[in-house]
Amino acid sequence: MKILVTGANGYIGKHIVAELLDMGHQVIACDLVVSNIDERAKKVELDLFSASDDIFNRVGAPDICVHLAWRDGFVHNSKKHLGDLSGHFRFLTSMIDGGLKHLVVMGTMHEVGYHEGAIDENTPCNPLSMYGIAKDALRRAMLLYCKSNNCILQWCRAYYILGDDKNNHSIFTKLLEADAAGKETFPFTTGKAKYDFIDVTELAHQIACVATQEEVTGIINCCSGKPVSLAERVEQYIAEHGLKIKLNYGAYPDRPYDSPCVYGDVTALSQILSLRK
Repeated sequence: MKILVTGANGYIGKHIVAELLDMGHQVIACDLVVSNIDERAKKVELDLFSASDDIFNRVGAPDICVHLAWRDGFVHNSKKHLGDLSGHFRFLTSMIDGGLKHLVVMGTMHEVGYHEGAIDENTPCNPLSMYGIAKDALRRAMLLYCKSNNCILQWCRAYYILGDDKNNHSIFTKLLEADAAGKETFPFTTGKAKYDFIDVTELAHQIACVATQEEVTGIINCCSGKPVSLAERVEQYIAEHGLKIKLNYGAYPDRPYDSPCVYGDVTALSQILSLRK
């Protein structure tokens, strides 16, 4: 299949491009800068927000579009989330109007907002950050638009991502930077909250598996399905990487929009992964 990946030069995008290529698919890798993308992919430098009516053909008339492009994903209250929302909607609807029949979009558990326990496709959403609000609005709009235009939609809802940490802006990146700078302690929250952690390579594999099948559609949690406390996972990370830095618990308050225990229901994902066996 011919698969367009937007945001292909991003933290997650590079891994998904490589995964799809390894599966034997033809990949069109699209981003503002494409210099660090797998050489097996066809590279297209493009500002998606300048999308015109013929954008579908300009990017190679793909069978599937995996839309990952998003600014400030680790800055949850950036103004860019809502400022860019209309650009994402315009690009995706232009692709569908041009002939796209299968769309995969990267979502986030932050669409849900404060919630305790497992999140499934029917969990009510009340986002509490600009990032969550923008993703929630795009999801609602694309569910409606895809249904009205006979386009498959798979909304891959991601959780807490780690791995390849020198290329993201997560707490794990900051830990590496602080340790490299010779700092002895790292300011931390209580660490009691439990989250659903997943390595970026496993996430890339899951999203690639979702995108290359049509049996399971709609909202699909891409995650581990297992809650682990932030303290436990960070301490594990410090041990795994041989870092000397120590956590200064309680230096920062827990974020008000973070839940005490939240994780994804993997029923739909398990069905998809079983199709590949």
